Amino acid sequence: MLTDEVFDFLKKVPPFQFLDDAGLREVATGIMIDFYPKGTMILHQDGPPSEYLRVIKKGGVKVYIKPDSGDEVIIDYRSEGDSFGLLSMVGKDRSRANVLAIEDTICYLIRPVMVTKLLDGSPAFTEYFLKSFLNKYIDKTYTEMHNKSLLYGGGEKLLFTTPVGEVASKEVMTARQDISIRRGAEMMSQRRCSSLVIVDDEGAPSGIVTDRDLRDKVVSKGRNVEDRIETIMSVSLIKAEARDYCFEALLKMVRYNIHHLLVVDEGRLKGILTNHDLMMLQGISPISIAKEIESQHTVDGLVPVAAKVNEVVAILLKEGAKAGNITRIITELNDRLLRKILSITEKRFGPAPVKYCWITFGSEGRKEQTFRTDQDNAIIYEDLDSEALEAGVKTYFREFTAAVRDGLLRCGFPPCPANYMANNPQWCQPLSAWKKYFSTWIYTPTPDAVLYSLIFFDFRPIYGEAAFAETLRDAMRKMLDGQMIFLGYMANMIIKNTPPVGFLRSFIVEKSGEHKNELNLKVKGIAPIVDIVRLFSLEKGIKETSTLERIAALRDKHTILKEYADELEQAFEFIMLLRIHNQVEQIEAGREPDNFINPDGLSNLEKKSIKESFNLITKLQDIIIERYKPLIW
Repeated sequence: MLTDEVFDFLKKVPPFQFLDDAGLREVATGIMIDFYPKGTMILHQDGPPSEYLRVIKKGGVKVYIKPDSGDEVIIDYRSEGDSFGLLSMVGKDRSRANVLAIEDTICYLIRPVMVTKLLDGSPAFTEYFLKSFLNKYIDKTYTEMHNKSLLYGGGEKLLFTTPVGEVASKEVMTARQDISIRRGAEMMSQRRCSSLVIVDDEGAPSGIVTDRDLRDKVVSKGRNVEDRIETIMSVSLIKAEARDYCFEALLKMVRYNIHHLLVVDEGRLKGILTNHDLMMLQGISPISIAKEIESQHTVDGLVPVAAKVNEVVAILLKEGAKAGNITRIITELNDRLLRKILSITEKRFGPAPVKYCWITFGSEGRKEQTFRTDQDNAIIYEDLDSEALEAGVKTYFREFTAAVRDGLLRCGFPPCPANYMANNPQWCQPLSAWKKYFSTWIYTPTPDAVLYSLIFFDFRPIYGEAAFAETLRDAMRKMLDGQMIFLGYMANMIIKNTPPVGFLRSFIVEKSGEHKNELNLKVKGIAPIVDIVRLFSLEKGIKETSTLERIAALRDKHTILKEYADELEQAFEFIMLLRIHNQVEQIEAGREPDNFINPDGLSNLEKKSIKESFNLITKLQDIIIERYKPLIW
């Protein structure tokens, strides 16, 4: 019975499926079986070689290398049908990696003599392991290990594994506030450094002077070089903790448009970090792209720069970045691009006749953009007393928003098919009108009203008077206080978008059309998590708009999130990363990226992970049904 069971199992598993029935029957007859509880280290790096080729019947393992110093490098996760232990078994010297059971795991064990016979007698069997297994995993791993040892030029992965303190220059040049500009410039020239930290009488940092300050504030202005250096220093000091990863430092440099970052350790100055320290592979750096955006004065000039943002996504992805890290970087760059287009357009049409705030919503409002997504934006402007002035304002914004729409389109952002854009007069309104919109949606929750709330409640200010957006958000939070009927309507809409998993845990895919046999990761995977977390955030008056930031804010405030926060975060990161991987592959193949994926193309572990994510969504939807039981229909 065991032989028949093994035969049927291996007949579906490469490379055993390439054997004829007689050969496969011979393999099955000599197989043993073993069980490894979760947490068992099956093979140890540099330990004894594997005694068998193990084929996973059930469960999963993590294959990784742990260098003498530094973080582990993961080679792969393997699950049902995958194998491990071949290299060390054939080599008979040592195990080259750790293999850890990440869940209760059952393996079929194949003896060395049988494996040798298969390698000698079956070209298909041999080719599978030599080309697929060795090239894919071993070569990749040692390449990564080599890259990781290179402090500079080692690739973007360093951004996520290296603390700032290891990269920052330890020798920071400091000077007192009362020296002259001339003396400061001489010190920088003598030491060939690009910055000078200015300290007060107690030695604490009070400002910084960079070579850019000398150019922009002294040379170009014809300033007296005998003035005190404190008169040209930048007082607002942006700092990074020595223990922070370089990614966080990079994000601050992009966000604040700076090229030098002070590094502190428990408040004490430890070093200085420059943008040159964080330059990435292939010359594609978020810092350089941000700088290039700022240097442009026309939309024509922005078009080629905008195209580089996609390259950043692909590079970060290939170097192991989390989806959340990728979207944070892309958000910073897209925000900067949008602000520049708004600024250029404002100069073209002249200043707006009223104060206004440009807001975004949807994935842009949640800081969850990857590749170019639809334009989702609106304008909030100050309330006016005069109808005549109102007419002039509408005329200005009609032309202004149309130009911004066209500029974004040229930079790769297609218009919203539903016309949720600022050039639609419905979404270009004074603050009082927006408050009325929100109150109508909340107090009269029709299906359309709830749909609008799902779209617009993730708004975020980008340009102009941010106070208008914050005033609207505060008003929204007060309106929502105690409004269980509205939240019940929202809950009712959320639970109707069920995950695509059938009764027998099979995927429910499209039955026909362009995406036959595929499922929509955005609609069926990402959207339900976004909607669930938004509902919980509105319940607690959380101001954050990003899904991951909302989960973090709710951990200690929401009873359900206290239990499920980690699982939700992992599920969201996994589905987002799967979506980005798929889109990168589509772009590299010359196709337009979309949100559809064929589950048959996923590995066993990926299938298992996405099903677990869908099961989590179902579980939380069931909790929402119970929580809003009287209001669910």
